[in-house]
Amino acid sequence: MGLPALEFSDCYLDSPQFRDRLKSHELELDKTNKFIKELIKDGKALIQALKNLSTAKRKFAESLNEFKFQCIGDAETDDEICIAKSLQEFAGVLQNLEDERTRMIENANDVLIMPLERFRKEQISAAKEAKKKYDKETEKYCAVLEKHLSLSAKKKEAHLHEADSQVDHVRQHFYEVSLEYVFKVQEVQERKMFDFVEPLLAFLQGLFTYYHHGYELAKDFNHFKTDLTISIQNTRNRFESTRSEVECLMRKMKENPMNTRASAMTPWRDICSFVSTWVKYYCTYHREPKRVTMVLFDQKSGGKVGEEESFTLKSCTRRKTDSIEKRFCFDVEGVDRVVLTSLAGAEAVDLNEDIQLQNPSTQLGSEYFSVSVLFPPTGIDEQGLYRIVGVNSRVQKLLGLAMDPKTCADVELDSTEWEIKTITSAIKFYLRYGTVTFYLRYERDNQEARITEIHSIVHWLPEKNRQMLDLLTKHLANVANHHQQNLMTVANLGVVFGPTLLRPQEETVAAIMDIKFQNIVVEILIENHERVSQSSSHRGCCVCVSLSPASPSPTSPRSPSWPMFSAPSSPQPASSTSSDSSPISVPGRQARALYACKAEHHSELSFIAGTTFENVHSSREPGWLEGTLDGRTGLIPENYVEFV
Repeated sequence: MGLPALEFSDCYLDSPQFRDRLKSHELELDKTNKFIKELIKDGKALIQALKNLSTAKRKFAESLNEFKFQCIGDAETDDEICIAKSLQEFAGVLQNLEDERTRMIENANDVLIMPLERFRKEQISAAKEAKKKYDKETEKYCAVLEKHLSLSAKKKEAHLHEADSQVDHVRQHFYEVSLEYVFKVQEVQERKMFDFVEPLLAFLQGLFTYYHHGYELAKDFNHFKTDLTISIQNTRNRFESTRSEVECLMRKMKENPMNTRASAMTPWRDICSFVSTWVKYYCTYHREPKRVTMVLFDQKSGGKVGEEESFTLKSCTRRKTDSIEKRFCFDVEGVDRVVLTSLAGAEAVDLNEDIQLQNPSTQLGSEYFSVSVLFPPTGIDEQGLYRIVGVNSRVQKLLGLAMDPKTCADVELDSTEWEIKTITSAIKFYLRYGTVTFYLRYERDNQEARITEIHSIVHWLPEKNRQMLDLLTKHLANVANHHQQNLMTVANLGVVFGPTLLRPQEETVAAIMDIKFQNIVVEILIENHERVSQSSSHRGCCVCVSLSPASPSPTSPRSPSWPMFSAPSSPQPASSTSSDSSPISVPGRQARALYACKAEHHSELSFIAGTTFENVHSSREPGWLEGTLDGRTGLIPENYVEFV
């Protein structure tokens, strides 16, 4: 039931029923007043909470924006770049959203709090004042009426007329106040339907605007979110393969730590004796320039590192035990310094031994293992194709039969004897162990440039290897085209075949961390196999390619831990149409720099364009020459110079 209507005529009657109806209106006004008061209080608390939330989210966004991912290695994949900038993208979205929230909060006081307070003050408070006036006039009218009724009939007629006139005047004033009060009460009851609800609607509209802004931001963010989701999945897949490789290397280190030390330079710990005091150094021997580097270092003292010293090694002779009580003691003589005595602990090495780096020489045979083995006629829709591993004994049996000239013709891959996973595992095993490595560095941030560089390097491979790679990439592209059935996308195939087709020169943690680049190169080969397989007359040397913004050409050989193309170790005859700009190193020749280069390693030379080098010849580092500049011999990027 709603409130009863208050008739103006009832003001004159002032009946008990009228008073009851008026009382119900007064109770409703009190209830509305208390509700609005609580609503204003809760609204202010809500606005303050929104301010606190906005402050907290802005602080959260600032923390995201300030954090920078540091990836292992010198370069980053596109996926790692996407993930690295994701925090800044998140921060930008949050900041944008909070800017809209701030505008909503600033308007909330004007559209919600102030109108409610104004309604409460101007309308409800006015009704209360009218009630006070009505109650006062009621008391006055009742008092005059009671006094008039108590008059004696013996009073003079003139006095009685005066009393009647006074009562009529008070009654008339009471009726006027009563009418005004009833009008005000009903007016407030009607006005609250819009004056009270309209501010709430305006506040909600501000909320809707804020949430709609968030919806628009989400739509704009959706593209990056999709890319980020794919990048996260690709990175997770690469992590799984990398983790297994690192664990394998760790096990090898545990089993035979002496044979797994880096061959480019040999570290050992020295305790050098000067008269009667032993000082502990961490020393590194670089075999190629025969340089010894010594750094004052003691792990027990918190790992503090002193200044670095270096000298060229002349000789290293082990002391006889009868001349000194120490077990491992050497006389190390430098070219430009006095002889010193060193104690070399459990990792003692013969510094005079010049260890030669050996590359495997396995070469692809004239037959390609069997084209039918590379491309199984059935099973293209098999889920997990090439990812699911076959039973090792079955794989080895198939390899033995297929590689034996006497039995290869009898292998029936269509028979139920050979499962698809057995065939695909045999293919991967053959590709992994039937090839060797060629140098490749990945350093370009433009996808088109990467395809061009990879195209150049692929056509630098020997003919049989290039044909094998062409057949394989076409097949893998066909596999990827059926990814809806076999679940093997290009990215998944890259994870599977990256470590198979591309391998580092040395097995190190840094090299394993760069498996991600091997996967990306394989992805490019699969996605662009038609372009990559197109003929090219270019026969270049090592070409640098990068994922992170960097110099367009190599500036340092780094550690030999980048992905390598699989190819035979036998040399490829130079094309008669090859460009003369590709330097062919001949001992003792001069070369002129085409570009400037800043050394990033002590074994390299820094120079400017036009610099002339003496005694330029090949080095052990693929893609690098060795030359002399101003009496100093060091490494020079091969594609930075031309011979004169």
